[in-house]
Amino acid sequence: MKILMDTHAFLWFIEGDDNLSNSARCIIEDSQSQKQLSIASLWEMSIKGSLNRLELKTTFPNLIQNYVYGNGFEILAINAEHLEQLKTLPFYHKDPFDRLIIAQSLTENIPILTKDEVFKRYSNQLLW
Repeated sequence: MKILMDTHAFLWFIEGDDNLSNSARCIIEDSQSQKQLSIASLWEMSIKGSLNRLELKTTFPNLIQNYVYGNGFEILAINAEHLEQLKTLPFYHKDPFDRLIIAQSLTENIPILTKDEVFKRYSNQLLW
């Protein structure tokens, strides 16, 4: 199964946070899962870190090497089709990073692993 991680799900996974549901953890840990993390999530973490709204316990090079690639995640780049989809999304969700993740999910037809209830207002498949 191919999945696209929401930022909070990725962070909860790598931190061992109990907020991550058991079913979400099982999906992530399943060796058959093709796990993708949007570059938008990394961008979001970087910005929130610079604003002191997120404290990462490691550097970005280490995060990418050990926690992204080390856990078998692929980084999903942003392409023109994603941006075209983003342009058409209704503004149910105001967060620009989440809107881009939703657009990527819709364009690539990949379910999103998220706890965010607002994502349900879009037509993409959600897992949790």
